[in-house]
Formats: sequence, C-alpha cells, structure tokens
Amino acid sequence: MNVLIRNPIRREVQLQGKRRVKRLLEELDLNPESHIVIRDGALLTADEFLHDEDRVEIISAISGG
Repeated sequence: MNVLIRNPIRREVQLQGKRRVKRLLEELDLNPESHIVIRDGALLTADEFLHDEDRVEIISAISGG
C-alpha cells in the first residue's frame, strides 16, 4: 500500500500486507487520537482494513484555540 503522511512534513512509505487502520498508525508510531486516515476521499475508522492496493493519506488533526 502507498501511504502519504503529512505530519506536518510530507513523506511517503510503501507497506505490504493487510492490516487495520489502528495497526498502521501504531506501526508508523502515530497517535490514533491525533491523526486521521483517508482512502479515496473517505475518512476511515480505526477498525477498517487496508489492503496492498490501497492508497491512503494520513493527516495530523491538530486543533487550536
């Protein structure tokens, strides 16, 4: 799978194998509470599966006041 990470520096990684979104974030050492994962324009939940052919984007969800 092709993973584009914007945290805030942009980088891309290639991974193989089916895994849940939560596991992907753990592998990349990204906090699931502060990152969102998008596939084909749709926001994914932590329990959804990702596959080798997927292209996903991970964005840091930072809010301020």
